[in-house]
Amino acid sequence: MERTQQHRQVAHMRQSLFDQGLLDEQFVQLEELQDDANPNFVEEVVTLFYRDSARLVLNIDQALDKTPLDFSKLDSYMHQFKGSASSIGAKKVKGECTLFREYCKAGNGEGCMKTFQQLKKDYAVLRKKLETYFQLARQVGPVETACRRK
Repeated sequence: MERTQQHRQVAHMRQSLFDQGLLDEQFVQLEELQDDANPNFVEEVVTLFYRDSARLVLNIDQALDKTPLDFSKLDSYMHQFKGSASSIGAKKVKGECTLFREYCKAGNGEGCMKTFQQLKKDYAVLRKKLETYFQLARQVGPVETACRRK
């Protein structure tokens, strides 16, 4: 009974990530690629996203410190970041990336700065919540499914 309750807790935690607008359908598609041969596929992809995107966050931070701002370079970095965020279904982060790119096209440095601060907050919140979710999911283990007799 305890195990069923834990699985429900994992399912509820997962659903809350969608309800809060943090994740989108792409995350579900990643989950569909996970199987017995690679049971931690989604967690591995998300871990790679955070490892690789840390460099982009640093590059954007450094580019925002330069005067005058190179909107073309900023847009290029954010284009890469948005693609990575999209690949894991990071909906809220992807939305901030889109807004940032619009500010780049408009040459609005203040808009870029404010949006990037919000993006970093959303990015950190998602990371913390996904880490907690994956940790709990690992502890609980996979859901057992009924098998047909042959």
